[in-house]
Amino acid sequence: MKIIDGKKISNDKRVEIKERVALLKQQTGNVPGLATILVGKDHASQVYIRSKIKACEDAGIISYHHNLNNNPSRKEIIALINELNANPEIDGILLQLPLPNDEDAQECINAISPLKDVDGLNPFNAGLLNLSKNWDEIIKKNILVSCTPLGVIHLLHESNVIIEGKTAIVIGRSNLVGKPLSMLLLANNATVIMAHSKTKNLKKMCKSADIVIVAIGKPKFVGKEFIKDGATVIDIGINRTTNGLSGDVDFDNVKNMDIAITPVPGGVGPMTITMLLGNTLKAFNNRNGYVRAEIK
Repeated sequence: MKIIDGKKISNDKRVEIKERVALLKQQTGNVPGLATILVGKDHASQVYIRSKIKACEDAGIISYHHNLNNNPSRKEIIALINELNANPEIDGILLQLPLPNDEDAQECINAISPLKDVDGLNPFNAGLLNLSKNWDEIIKKNILVSCTPLGVIHLLHESNVIIEGKTAIVIGRSNLVGKPLSMLLLANNATVIMAHSKTKNLKKMCKSADIVIVAIGKPKFVGKEFIKDGATVIDIGINRTTNGLSGDVDFDNVKNMDIAITPVPGGVGPMTITMLLGNTLKAFNNRNGYVRAEIK
């Protein structure tokens, strides 16, 4: 088994982002600004937000946090988003999901300016991704792509995993992960299978895949009967159980196989926040007319 060390790859990329932010400050006197919005008192979301604020500080990105913990209405959330859209000091806006009322989520996301949509969930940016011909176009145009899928692709690239011509299966079809990740894999010339709760013969399909990516939120769902020797396995799941954190892959069950795999924790998780920093830098560049892609 080969471990794909997401923490190390993430740290290396954060050093690069920090250096580029420092150079921008030296050349322009300005640095990117990221606004985060937390609605409600969900403990996991509070932890994530604190991690994102700390990562911004470390990278030299200015962080503006807004905590709405008094059951705000959809109208109030959108009013705040509109204020941030109009604020020239804000380059990126992150609405922490899930919201207490899931029905509010997409309408609130739609209110975020596409130029400041660092989570890549606004329909405009999702459309740009779907219409992109290939990976080079995505990078050249500085398209804002959902952070976790972007982190997965970066992990594969940095681990020298060949994507082109390979069969990749994505288990999970969410707007946040499964769908954009499938588009990114297609852009890298993989043959992509999107699997979900209604997929039949799932084990057989997975067993035929060169790259297996799991994002379903079911602890230890995928075992060795799903995976062939030589495969690359990306575990996006992070589940809190009585025995601690667990991925969607049964790590102990597959640890003796000839595979490359991301651990939980220490795999995809660190990359998500790193890609958020990268997207904030992209948004800064896009808004100021810079053409260079700052992170791939």
